[in-house]
Amino acid sequence: MALRSIVLGAVLAFASLTPAAARGPAPAPYRWTNVTVGGGGFAPGIVFSPVKRGLAYLRTDMGGAYRWEDRAGVWVPLMDGFAQGSFFGVESIAPDPVDADRVYAAVGMYTRDPAAILRSDDRGAHWTVVPVPFRMGGNEPGRGLGERLAVDPRHPRSLLFGSRHDGLWRSDDAGGHWRRDTAFPYAGAGPAAPRTTHPGIAFVLFDPASPRIFAGIADAGEAGLLQSNDDGAHWTRLTGGPEGLVPVKAALDGAGRLYVTWADGIGPSGVTRGAIWALERSGAFHDITPDRSPGAPPGGYIGIAADPASDGVAYASTFNRWKPGDTLWRTADGGRHWTDLGPRSRRDTSATPFLNWGRPEAALGHWIAGLALDPFDPGRLAYTTGDTVYVTNDAPKPALLWTPWTKGVEQTAIITLTSPTAGAPLVSGFGDLGGFVHRDLGRSPPGMFLSPRNTNTNTLDYAGRAGLVLVRSGNVHDGQEIEAGLGWSDDGGASWHELRTPLWSEGHSLEGQGRAPITVSADGRRFFVGAEQPMLTDDRGRSWRTIMGLPGKLRIVADKVDPRRAWAIDPDARRLLASNDGGEHFAAVAASGLCPDLALARPSNRESQPALVASPFASGDLFLLCGPALYRSRDAGQHFARVAPGLDISLFGLGLGPDAAHPAIYAVAKGAIWRSPDGGARWSRIDDAQHRWGGRFRVISGDPRRRGRVYLGTDGRGIFYGDPAG
Repeated sequence: MALRSIVLGAVLAFASLTPAAARGPAPAPYRWTNVTVGGGGFAPGIVFSPVKRGLAYLRTDMGGAYRWEDRAGVWVPLMDGFAQGSFFGVESIAPDPVDADRVYAAVGMYTRDPAAILRSDDRGAHWTVVPVPFRMGGNEPGRGLGERLAVDPRHPRSLLFGSRHDGLWRSDDAGGHWRRDTAFPYAGAGPAAPRTTHPGIAFVLFDPASPRIFAGIADAGEAGLLQSNDDGAHWTRLTGGPEGLVPVKAALDGAGRLYVTWADGIGPSGVTRGAIWALERSGAFHDITPDRSPGAPPGGYIGIAADPASDGVAYASTFNRWKPGDTLWRTADGGRHWTDLGPRSRRDTSATPFLNWGRPEAALGHWIAGLALDPFDPGRLAYTTGDTVYVTNDAPKPALLWTPWTKGVEQTAIITLTSPTAGAPLVSGFGDLGGFVHRDLGRSPPGMFLSPRNTNTNTLDYAGRAGLVLVRSGNVHDGQEIEAGLGWSDDGGASWHELRTPLWSEGHSLEGQGRAPITVSADGRRFFVGAEQPMLTDDRGRSWRTIMGLPGKLRIVADKVDPRRAWAIDPDARRLLASNDGGEHFAAVAASGLCPDLALARPSNRESQPALVASPFASGDLFLLCGPALYRSRDAGQHFARVAPGLDISLFGLGLGPDAAHPAIYAVAKGAIWRSPDGGARWSRIDDAQHRWGGRFRVISGDPRRRGRVYLGTDGRGIFYGDPAG
């Protein structure tokens, strides 16, 4: 397996360097900054360096890995320069136990995607990439297991990796080459069926004080704990352990006692039962589950952390315990007695207030997979949840104060966003968190959208001449269909109001399923809903009228200047429809120069960005993305001409240009970011080698009030805003 050198994460093989590149990178054309929300997604694992105080690594399921800079008090993203999107699903991470500057990561988002082992000798600033033949699942079920990747502290050039499908793998040259470890008695379950996965070897753990190694097999039918006492030359399966459960994580305390968490599933959902067992140095293997009562709440255990300098101090987390909610446990005597830390804990979420979810106080959290104790400070304990990372400096104390440990971490999937002509510069639609009004791009908003509180926001629109009027559509998780699918605001998103059409019926209509996009007229008076039966209201939902001449399930695009105009693409009939009476009636337009096959403009799902966009600067100025081709009409759809024929565009958005006739156009094309400052006449690339984000882009838009400003929504790294450098 060949090595490839990665400079700041950008894929630049030494053999491909040109003389120009050898002189140094060109100045970056744009400055890119994360819009601050703070965390927001599932971080399955957190690991402290065992040899350097204040050094820690966080792995996420779709946003790459981060390094904690203790002196600066910020998490540093480590993979933004990668163009390979699969590398943003981090299966496991392992800081070297001898060299504080060296760290390894196992990356690969899904079984079908490329996988690699990464090595860095400067704490993730630069990476060496080693492609591997075994597949990973950094964003698949079981991503909270681990750690699968481990470095031998007694022989630090030797590494082991417990794969999902292909058994145990070994490297004896610091990750440069990998071979299947045939001494290990389990070869794996082999390839998984489509849309399924195997947990495989859930964790590998070296004992720093002896040649002992532990590995947990989580495959059903093969589940169990294995031990080697001779650096992996021979392995023995331990007898005992809980029946019907699989081992998921393990930790060693200072006395060499091994703690293992077990569950009846690999999560992050579907776990209903669990246990914790301890393996003593004497060989005794026994149950130390904190709550073994018959009435114990449903859920398992997963997170486990032990103090490497103490005998008997360990922490554990429950997992998928929805009622009464997950909690943390502490033992100081090897598991004979446990203390529930939940009632002793409070959380200060002032830095990321969305974590309260509209309640007076935030819950302890859900999906607590990552749990880590600072080996240099037994008071610093951290845990990860489905939407944040918490840390406390009070671990042994009677009362614990937790704060979000997320400065620098933006790990969210952005579905849509818009920059209105008035009010906040940015309004966003998130997956899982709903969405936000961003009045200050450097501060976490006071809360997500409420009333209705949608899990996902799928479409957003604003009134071009009344920019404080906003509308949105969204959906909720199964079982929560009582929430409305539509909402509106007339104060720039400071407050929201539910909106329901006569078709709504607890999630069974397109509206309730989040598949009925809503738009608003230029003056903010009329709302248009593309449901099974297209409808409009001009009295904020008190009454509704059927839109004539318009098929169902289409996206209506309102002119941003003239409230009488609106359009829609009918991909089935391959025609452009237009209204000149405020959306009451639509009729086909005999457009010339239009895309030859309008079926290519069909949205692929409810989260797809609109193919047809009206300019906020001039009436009748339309832009249409048809397949990879961008077209423009300046006469309300009568005539179209192709823009940027040399670019295969996947996403685009408009922003402020020199005048109304020449809006700026921002586009994603072949995984890169492009800008035309003058309506499409000139184009330049505005991303750079340090800002590639795996090509995981969902939406792009310019700012109608600030020239040069662009907003970019990613699938895993939150929202970025860019401004021209200099």
